[in-house]
Amino acid sequence: MQITDKYSFHGELSVPGDKSISHRSIMFGSISDGLTMVSNFLPGADCLSTISCFRKLGIAIESQGTNVMIHGKGLHGLSAPSGILDAGNSGTTTRLISGILAGQPFESILDGDSSIRRRPMARVFTPLTQMGAAFQSWEADAFPDTLIASASGCAPFSIRGGHLHGISYQSPVASAQVKSAVLLAGLYAEGETSVTEPALSRNHTELMLTGFGAQIFSEGTTASIKPEPELHGQKIHVPGDISSAAYFIALGLLTPNSEILIRNVGINPTRNGMITAALAMGGDLTLLDERTVSGEPVADILVRSSSLHGTDIGGEMIPTLIDEIPIIAVMAAFAEGVTAIRDAQELKVKESDRIAAITENLNAMGASVTPAEDGLSIEGGRPLHGTSIKTHQDHRIAMAFAIAGLNAPGETLLDDRECVAISYPSFFEDILSLAD
Repeated sequence: MQITDKYSFHGELSVPGDKSISHRSIMFGSISDGLTMVSNFLPGADCLSTISCFRKLGIAIESQGTNVMIHGKGLHGLSAPSGILDAGNSGTTTRLISGILAGQPFESILDGDSSIRRRPMARVFTPLTQMGAAFQSWEADAFPDTLIASASGCAPFSIRGGHLHGISYQSPVASAQVKSAVLLAGLYAEGETSVTEPALSRNHTELMLTGFGAQIFSEGTTASIKPEPELHGQKIHVPGDISSAAYFIALGLLTPNSEILIRNVGINPTRNGMITAALAMGGDLTLLDERTVSGEPVADILVRSSSLHGTDIGGEMIPTLIDEIPIIAVMAAFAEGVTAIRDAQELKVKESDRIAAITENLNAMGASVTPAEDGLSIEGGRPLHGTSIKTHQDHRIAMAFAIAGLNAPGETLLDDRECVAISYPSFFEDILSLAD
C-alpha cells in the first residue's frame, strides 16, 4: 500500500471497541450463568479467535457485526473441546483462556499462528502449574500429526486441568495477561488466590469480573480473588480502544492544520499512558465529556496540530502504554530533541520484536534511532522521507508507519496492510474519512 503526505485531517470518528475488553466479555460471559449481551464489540481477528475457542468449548455465541450474545453455562459449564483451540495471532486469547482451562476437568490443546508459536507462555505455565494444572509444550514442526514433547514453553501446548489450590504469586513482570490468567484460575481454586506485580498493569479483568459477581480485592499492585462465585450474565458496552485511538491522536498532533475529535474512548488509568505521553511532549490534547460506561472511564479526545518535543518514558508508565510505543516512537521522530524509552523489554516478545522493527523502519525513513535491550533512544527533528516499510505482519507496526508515511515527503509502501485487521479492520477507511 502506498501512502503520501498530501493531506490535512479534520472531523470526528469513533474507533473500534477495546480489544482487551472485547476478549474478556466473551470469556467471562461464557463462564457466567445466563445471557451476556455485548455492544460495540471489536470484530477483529484476535477477538474472533476468542469466540471460536469458546464455541469449541460448548458455548453458543451469536454475533452480528459489533453486537454479540453469549449464552453462558456457568463456572463449570464448559465441555471438553471439539478439536484444537486455535488462538490465531492472539496472545490475550492464549494466556487468559489458559487460566480458565487450568480449572477444568479435561485436557485441552492450544495452538496459534507462527507468531504465537514464538511468544513466551512459560510466564503463565509457572503460576498455573504451582496451582495444580499440568502443561506440556509440543514440537511445532511435528504438530499436530505427531506429539513430540518440547521444552520451549511456547505453543502448541496442552493443559490438563486439575484440583487447583490458591497461591500468592509474585509476578516477575507487570502483565495483565499473566495476572488475569492466575485470577481466572483462582475462580476454580481451593482458597484465595492473589497476584502481586512489580507495577500495576491494566485492570479490566478486575473491573469486569466484579461486575459479573466475582469477589476481587485490589490493594496497591496486588489483586486477590475468592473461589467459586456465582457469576451472572451482564450487558456490556465496550468503550473505544485507546490503543486504536492512539494513531489518530498522533495523526492530529503531527499533521499541520489538523483537528480531530475521537469519541467514546476508554481512558482507564491503567491504560492512559498515551495521553500522558502526548501531553508530556507538548501535544494540544483535551478530554471532553468524561464519564463512566459499563464500569470503565470514557471520554471524547480532541487533538490539534502541535509542535512536539522529546520526553522520557519508563518505569511504572510502561504498562500503561506498552502497545502504543510504536506510534509514540513515530511521534518522537518528528519531535524536537531526544525521546528515551526504557524498561520496555516486553516489546521484544510482542507480535514482532518491536524494538527491532521500530529501529529498522524509522532509520530507513531517515530518523536517528538507537536500540537497547529494554527500549529505544530517538533523536527527533531530522527530515524524514517515504520508504518501504517492513511490517513483520504486526498490526501496530503497520498502523504506526502508515501515520509516519502521511507526514513524510515521498511515497511510503507497507509490505502488508492486511495485518491491521487483527485490531482495526477499518483503519485505512477511517483515515480517508478525515482527509481534506
